[in-house]
Amino acid sequence: MSSVKEEVDKQPEAQVSFAETAMRLGGKSEEESTRTGKLDMADDQVEQLFAQQYKTSNSPVHKAVWENETPIAQFMTPKLDAGLLELPVMKKSLEVIQKHIDAKTLMNDKGKITEQVIADLGEAGYWGLFIPQQYGGSGLSVRQFMNFISEVALRVPMLGGLASVHSCIGAVDPIVTFGNEEQKQRYLPKLASGEMISAFGLTEPNAGSDLTALRTTATLKGDKYVLNGEKLFITNALLGRTVCVVALIDGKPAALIVEFPKEESDKFKLVPYGIYAVKQATNQGFIFKDFEVPKENLLVPAVGDGLTIAYHGLNRGRLALCATAASGMKGMLANIIPWAQFRETYGNAIVKRELVQRRIAKTAGLIAGAEALYNWGSWLLDQGYRGELECILAKIFGSEAQKEVAIEYLMKTHGGRSFLHGHPFGDNVHEYLAPCIYEGEGEVLGMAFFKSLAKDHGVRYMEPIGKTLAKHKIKKMNPFNPDHAWKLRNALIPYSLWYAGKFLESEHNPDLPTMNPVLKDHIEFAVKQLHSTPFELTHAMIKHQLKLTDRQCRIADMSERIQWMIIMLVTALWAHQDGDPIKQASADVLCQSIRYKLTGERATDEYYKTLVKLADQIVEKGYPGMNQVTVEKVLFPYSKTEKAEKADKKEKVAKA
Repeated sequence: MSSVKEEVDKQPEAQVSFAETAMRLGGKSEEESTRTGKLDMADDQVEQLFAQQYKTSNSPVHKAVWENETPIAQFMTPKLDAGLLELPVMKKSLEVIQKHIDAKTLMNDKGKITEQVIADLGEAGYWGLFIPQQYGGSGLSVRQFMNFISEVALRVPMLGGLASVHSCIGAVDPIVTFGNEEQKQRYLPKLASGEMISAFGLTEPNAGSDLTALRTTATLKGDKYVLNGEKLFITNALLGRTVCVVALIDGKPAALIVEFPKEESDKFKLVPYGIYAVKQATNQGFIFKDFEVPKENLLVPAVGDGLTIAYHGLNRGRLALCATAASGMKGMLANIIPWAQFRETYGNAIVKRELVQRRIAKTAGLIAGAEALYNWGSWLLDQGYRGELECILAKIFGSEAQKEVAIEYLMKTHGGRSFLHGHPFGDNVHEYLAPCIYEGEGEVLGMAFFKSLAKDHGVRYMEPIGKTLAKHKIKKMNPFNPDHAWKLRNALIPYSLWYAGKFLESEHNPDLPTMNPVLKDHIEFAVKQLHSTPFELTHAMIKHQLKLTDRQCRIADMSERIQWMIIMLVTALWAHQDGDPIKQASADVLCQSIRYKLTGERATDEYYKTLVKLADQIVEKGYPGMNQVTVEKVLFPYSKTEKAEKADKKEKVAKA
């Protein structure tokens, strides 16, 4: 097998990326421009893996922002056939999990998922969910996988997370997507059976969001690659695991499948550390020192390099995070309600207090949003879309929603008991908050969302202007300066034509099916808001020009507002398609909350009445799927009220 350098040399010479060009023209240092350009180029290379109609510039979000007619059909997630979530592998896996829960054998004495559970799930087929059937797996669609691990996470959140680590960002997706036939035959059957459990080795002490700072190297010597370097924050980093490691080969990122030895040595050592999150799994670092890996273990994508492989799996991981966050929020809601019914102030249960009812209703709204986004995103991936914008959106929303529920609703409703050992919040606060960092920190990803959304417009219209400015040494364009206008005339004509055409466009009313008028109103509002966003984006580009990359707060604000519009659109359409009254009411609550964020208007009394009504419905009937959650006992219960004691006496008399 040839080296990465030889493989890359065979590919057409890459052009300098848009980001690198913009930063260099904007006066950034050569190092920052080049390193940012490498990440942008990796993104471009991932785009090349997809047919034109499925690239980011043709994605639903991109079209909704930049085109006059919002593609409603691409936002309307079909209802999933229940039979697709009742496969034998799913039934067997849930039986294994429940068996260990009942027998109290799920965790070892250190509070970690036991190897026996891992092995039993392997026999059930759990680790082969994403692996094609010809290699011993189940070959689930992305949507089936996400819905199923969300179901698993209702029972044991960490097992849902481990499925994502193994299948989405671990060795499974890289081998299925980029492996050659020999690699697939050699690894996939073992990964499907659970004989091999995988992880992903990308982060380093010096390289987190800045993946250009990677320092781990792999040098080809004979028929082996020799690895040197250190990785950090790797879930599933255990002896005997199989890890997809990103390292530099000839200065370029590359992905190698590395089988960890059964014992540590001078050439391989694990780096344990205290970590609050991922407490039921193992998160460690590891150090390579002249560690040898067969050269046949190198993954060579058709285009790009190791970052291409990393970027591909991350989108699935982001959807999985949103799916497990939805379950995490259901778990918190299931534990809020009994406590609110038990806890009394001034002789009345707090479940009837409006502030608590608001917490219950808003939690339901956030659950609905997360369910809508991971179902929509996975449906798009199954159709062939890259899903960059959509998966980033799901990750940010899911993680931030779970944080909000944990801090604002679960903790505050339970008060001081939240901090007791044995309380869902006290025991799991880091699990609730850590997803804000996993698969990319939220605000950093929001910047990436904006970049992906604005890139096509920037390349078409802004890059020619920027290059012309640099050519004539104009630091900042002044369109009212005749000299500037003349020098920029060729670059400005295409932009002016686009702007005029966009300005003359009339608003397009979406063609919607017969539906709940409340949801329909939210959809029409979101579409109207989206119609105005091209002007906001392009005005920011013109105003800040090549310095826009330094206006991170402005970018973050624009990105967040567009995300909220898309969330409204997706959630309302998903609730309509699903048809469940509780989900529709929850979607309405979320959409109303978003409208207040976008408009700055104050909430109406009708809105608060809607919250109370939904809370009462959820207390009575629950949110769909919430009944699978184990509700924890009330800690330090106080004496029963006189009313409750009388009821007990009456019950005893009746039995006698």
